[in-house]
Amino acid sequence: MQAYRYQLNLQFFAQEKTEKATPKKRKEAREKGQVARSMEIPGAFVMLSTFAGLMMFAGYFKDHLYRLFTVPFRDYMSLNVTAETVGVIFGNLTIQALMMLAPIFFIAIAAAIITNYAQFGFLLTGQTLMPKFNKLNPIEGAKRIFSLRAAIEFLKSMLKMLVIGILVFTTLWGEKDKLVALSMLPLEDVFAYAANLTATLGLKVAACLVAIALLDFMYQKYDYEKNLRMSKQDIKDEYKKTEGDPLIKSKIRERQRRMAMQRMMQEVPKADVVITNPTHYAVALRYDPKEMDAPKVIAKGQDYVALKIKELARKHGIVTMENKPLAQALYHQVEIGQTIPTELFQAVAEVLAYVYRLKKKA
Repeated sequence: MQAYRYQLNLQFFAQEKTEKATPKKRKEAREKGQVARSMEIPGAFVMLSTFAGLMMFAGYFKDHLYRLFTVPFRDYMSLNVTAETVGVIFGNLTIQALMMLAPIFFIAIAAAIITNYAQFGFLLTGQTLMPKFNKLNPIEGAKRIFSLRAAIEFLKSMLKMLVIGILVFTTLWGEKDKLVALSMLPLEDVFAYAANLTATLGLKVAACLVAIALLDFMYQKYDYEKNLRMSKQDIKDEYKKTEGDPLIKSKIRERQRRMAMQRMMQEVPKADVVITNPTHYAVALRYDPKEMDAPKVIAKGQDYVALKIKELARKHGIVTMENKPLAQALYHQVEIGQTIPTELFQAVAEVLAYVYRLKKKA
């Protein structure tokens, strides 16, 4: 039986967008105005809050509406019609109308701001206002028209129309007897009933639209996260851009270590003494009473570096002393360029005194 072998291109799997977006990718998308939001939520909540406000401030609206229609007949009918009086009349009526509508305006604006902020927080960007010439491409336009998102938007619109139609029909059908009897009621009762029916119907429709908007927001959130996904290769490329190529960074660090080593070795000839732990540690000390308050470590090293320090010390005639505890303490406790700690003053002072005696004898 013949066996077949199939070759798999692993690069294909590396390009699959299966990983969650990184914080950097999310930040860049947000700066471009790309956030998870539903355009249905502000409209639905504005409608709900508006009708709720109409019911809460029903007495306030009734008084202002009554005044708006009665004041012209009571106060303005006897006035002479001139340009000045007409201006005053329209000015007063405009103020009355604005005072009547002000609560609704404030409620609607507050609902729009709060619902948008709740979805994606505070965001101020001009990226969305920039012209995008790729939208003029008819092929791309056709793709958007026949895309999955367009189909979902169409279904969402049909669902809203269906829900609103059913609610309006069932509500009016339930009120059919009262609607027929309106002709027998006084005009004031007719207005009161119509206002109450309108507000009730508006609240029902708004509540259903809010439910649809919340479902739409869940979908928009899912779609946003899906479009924001990255492939493993994308994450690697982003890491290289932000953190740098690991190979290059390792080479830079290696070069920095070599340069630091060269600078340190250049300081060894200035040392007064090199204290060693015969094979493992070497610490070079320098002390100038005119410039320093205490001896300073100007070079130190372990194993190979310690060997190089000792070779330089012998080459430049610097005294090398073996003191295992002091060498280890200086190596582990004092960094290059730092002065020795107070607890090591006595031991270092004895070493330096011995070195100075040797130099005097020489």
